[in-house]
Amino acid sequence: MTKVYPAIIHDEDGGHWMEFPDLPGCFTNGSTLEETMEMAKEALGLYLVNLEENGQAIPSPSNIADISAGEGHTTYVATDVNAYRRDTRAVKKMLSIPAWLAKEAEARNISLSKVLQDALLAKVQSL
Repeated sequence: MTKVYPAIIHDEDGGHWMEFPDLPGCFTNGSTLEETMEMAKEALGLYLVNLEENGQAIPSPSNIADISAGEGHTTYVATDVNAYRRDTRAVKKMLSIPAWLAKEAEARNISLSKVLQDALLAKVQSL
């Protein structure tokens, strides 16, 4: 699940630091612009996962045009939130499907587990 938020990047002492105006306390920094952007993706992903896991509401991203950057510059940061989820262990679930469908899937080497995971992920992301 990709999320995109506006950020403000600041140049300071030969490096950079970044803040997310919509996410209080979400900051990161780096020596180079490339490192700062990578760290920003991670900071954003971990911050949003932490909100979800603690049952807190995820704020809507602001319109970048409404953000005052002061001495910095505005940019967007995108992250795949699923990459930062902590509990990724597999759990067994019981399901029932028609026998003919199970045979067809087996004959075609289709992993029922993979198909179910993909379908559930697509459904969750569409809600």
